[in-house]
Amino acid sequence: MVAQNGKDLLIKLDLTGDGQFETIAGLRATRISFNAEQVDVTSLESQGGWRELLAGAGVKSAAISGSGVFKDANTDERARQIFFDGETPDFQVIVPDFGIVTGAFQVTSLEYSGSHNGEATYEISLASAGAIAFTAL
Repeated sequence: MVAQNGKDLLIKLDLTGDGQFETIAGLRATRISFNAEQVDVTSLESQGGWRELLAGAGVKSAAISGSGVFKDANTDERARQIFFDGETPDFQVIVPDFGIVTGAFQVTSLEYSGSHNGEATYEISLASAGAIAFTAL
């Protein structure tokens, strides 16, 4: 993967449940991480005393976060409603020259801030709420 423009990593939200994804407006910074828990099966018989892990076991998860400024009433309102209703709609993350990650996510954190001489900003964090699909670009 060669150097990429950070603004090309996009978080998109299915606003109505019809499979049409819209970029969450105003984001300045975005991040996605993938995690897999380890299942340790090391025993006294493990070769050389080295740890052994059970392949394919453990819980997998993905986390998305972003921060930015308010620009679009529709996506701002929808993100807020998802949080308060505890919904788990589909989101997409576009990672340039890597792929598209799609799946259900729950908004786990929604923070608002601002200073008297600056713009109002927000931060959003999401946790995967089911299987994640990956499509290579």
